[in-house]
Amino acid sequence: MSTITTDKTYRIMRENCQAMIIDVQEKLTPHIYRNKKILSKILVLIQGLQALDVPIMLNEQYKKGLGETLPEIMEVLDTSKAKTIEKVTFSACDNDETWNHLAQQNRNAVLLFGVETHVCVMQTALDLLDNGMLPVIIADATGSRNAYDRRQAIRRMRRAGAVITTTEAILFELCRSSKDPAFKTISNLIK
Repeated sequence: MSTITTDKTYRIMRENCQAMIIDVQEKLTPHIYRNKKILSKILVLIQGLQALDVPIMLNEQYKKGLGETLPEIMEVLDTSKAKTIEKVTFSACDNDETWNHLAQQNRNAVLLFGVETHVCVMQTALDLLDNGMLPVIIADATGSRNAYDRRQAIRRMRRAGAVITTTEAILFELCRSSKDPAFKTISNLIK
């Protein structure tokens, strides 16, 4: 098989990606459509990304109003490795501390998941695109209060150039092989 070299890469590579959890907080998440299913995907995703050593950042929107990140997330998230940042902007990229942390990772692809898809997730994705980065939306791990808002946001982000994928697809893409030491962990999480 011959190989053609292009400037564009379509595969998401573990060494070139980082992850951002957006606003999965106590006073907001219970109002999200299908929140239990979304939370279960987020928990699998966090554990799988940690097994793959992908850096994770946790963003929290105005904690005084929306509360803490859900305890289920804090139980599985290795907070000694994950950076936690509070924000008041809808786009996480509008927060200097978040933007500086993203840039310092020197990883172009940013896996985005959390709530709400049509507000904070979408605005963050659009800002990442505007700044030459690649947002990768983990669609089954994002949610909005209204399913229609979520669908429209996914559609808009895809048209803008974001990659849309799922929890299982991204974990196996980053793993790449059943020989990877993280494969067994990921396989057990997906079951």
